[in-house]
Amino acid sequence: MSEERQGRPPRAFSVKPEAPEAPEAPEATPKTERTAPRRPRAISEPDRIELAEEDYFASEHPEEGTTPPPVPEAPRRRGPKLVPIAASAFGFIVALALGLWFEALVRELFGRNPVLGQAALVAIGVLVLALIAFVAREVSAIVKLRSIAGLRQDIATALAAGNRRDLAEATRRLEGHFAHHPKTASGRARLAELDEDIIDADDRLALVETELLKGLDAEARGQVMNAAKRVSIVTAVSPRALVDIGYVLYENVRLIRIIAQHYGGRTGTFGTIALVRRVITHLAVTGTIAIGDGLVQQMLGHGLAARLSARLGEGVVNGLMTARIGLAAIDVCRPAPFHALNRPRIGDFVGALTAVAGTRDGTTKVD
Repeated sequence: MSEERQGRPPRAFSVKPEAPEAPEAPEATPKTERTAPRRPRAISEPDRIELAEEDYFASEHPEEGTTPPPVPEAPRRRGPKLVPIAASAFGFIVALALGLWFEALVRELFGRNPVLGQAALVAIGVLVLALIAFVAREVSAIVKLRSIAGLRQDIATALAAGNRRDLAEATRRLEGHFAHHPKTASGRARLAELDEDIIDADDRLALVETELLKGLDAEARGQVMNAAKRVSIVTAVSPRALVDIGYVLYENVRLIRIIAQHYGGRTGTFGTIALVRRVITHLAVTGTIAIGDGLVQQMLGHGLAARLSARLGEGVVNGLMTARIGLAAIDVCRPAPFHALNRPRIGDFVGALTAVAGTRDGTTKVD
């Protein structure tokens, strides 16, 4: 056991090579995956390819019976407006004729009596000063009306675009417009107290409209109601159609001027004409210029409308027309569009007008 164990000498072995494993079958390619593109191949018989005799896209034409699309006309160059030029030339000629006539009149009066000549000079000077004051007042009124229209348009544009910066600037201009209006003193004091609390431009406009325009809107609706009642009564008892037309025109123009001054505007002769034109345009655009007995029938019922039409329906229709003109005047003369407050509607005046008609009739009473 103590002897060391002899190691076994190494020997060689022959090893057979292992058979190669069979390759695994490739997995089926899913249908969703794109396969490799097919390699291009040469066409062995190019003579068998047949080409179309006529290329459809090269000879594409509209079908018979169809009109070709209209070609836009080139914009026409607008020349100078002839009517203002002719009016200016005519006014200049009239001014020269009046100047020559005044000059001849003064010369003749001085030749007869110096006192008469001096009196004529003083009268001409007063006339010139009055004309200058009249023109200045008309220009100021037109500028004020345009400023109000521009302010209302700026507020509407800022609200539609959601531009807070422009809306805040327009709101400050709206506050400045009523800075000296006597009927907005309490509203301006309330805004001064909450000046630092309102940050959002939309909320600021809503607060300004509520504090400054709510009371003015209520008074304007009352003025429209009173005018509509007067027109309804006068046209119902008037014996002549000409008297009806004259009074309706007078009352409507007067109502437009009152509403314009109520919202801080200025009206003159030419300013009133421009304002009436804007109101009529507003009525035409909004589609509310047509009114008749059908509106009374729609709101009150056929039986009551028939009884009113028999006696006082004409007065009710004229009163409703005056109310529509008054509402259009509010939309035109108001320095801000209706945003936080509700716009008055013609239905607010129907009940009162028919109640007046029923009282005058003595047989029909509408609450």
